[in-house]
Amino acid sequence: MARRLLGKALAAVSLSLALASVTIRSSGCRGIPAFRNSFSSSWFHLNTNVMSGSNGSKENSHNKARTSPYPGSKVERSQVPNEKVGWLVEWQDYNPVEYTAVSVLAGPRWADPQIRNPAGRTGLVGRGLLGRWGPNHAADPIITRWKRDSSGNKIMHPVSGKHILQFVAIKRKDCGEWAIPGGMVDPGEKISATLKREFGEEALNSLEKTSAEKREIEEKLHKLFSQDHLVIYKGYVDDPRNTDNAWMETEAVNYHDETGEIMDNLMLEAGDDAGKVKWVDIND
Repeated sequence: MARRLLGKALAAVSLSLALASVTIRSSGCRGIPAFRNSFSSSWFHLNTNVMSGSNGSKENSHNKARTSPYPGSKVERSQVPNEKVGWLVEWQDYNPVEYTAVSVLAGPRWADPQIRNPAGRTGLVGRGLLGRWGPNHAADPIITRWKRDSSGNKIMHPVSGKHILQFVAIKRKDCGEWAIPGGMVDPGEKISATLKREFGEEALNSLEKTSAEKREIEEKLHKLFSQDHLVIYKGYVDDPRNTDNAWMETEAVNYHDETGEIMDNLMLEAGDDAGKVKWVDIND
């Protein structure tokens, strides 16, 4: 019964503002079917200097990849001198020509699809502040409990007559808005680990704790995050950092402390990207 009531209560909460504020703290011959046979012998001719290194110090290094026009087209490359081939060489004026063949843009099975924001145009291409092309994944833990009086009894809402549900919210340092704790999923990290890590860092200031304090927090959070949970939202986030080619997606997951025993023994303390942290009533 408690889970059903919780689901109904959470369904009434608008997550739009919180989710919008989530911080986010090779080529080959395949894919050129019209020209594959005629050029394959020259493209794959072995040259001992081809992989001479990234500093571009040898004359023949990376030579065929700089020839114009591009195979099967009239596209001329920007000129790249030998001494500026390597990526480690500073070249602020480097302005390469952009080109993708019409046959590739047509979307054959062997080609990667065009990376486009699923919600539509944003007026900006590239990645902006986001690290990955396409979706950049975040995770948002929604930690809830029942509001109780000093005697431990659940408090009733004076109008609805229902028990009052509370969730943990943080005030972000960067934009000053109140939001759900959360952040980016690290490479190779499971969502469950991100949810627990971000809550500890932003709502409990775990990064600034001693080793002993961190162990105590970890034990209590493990108990909270190991119980049954409810995925509230999973998908696209309307975020100001989104572009036509890179965007935010998140998974917001509710962990409910039914008795309050876990969270009553954890002192909320803002940390990392959070300036403030508090319990907020869900009063709808």
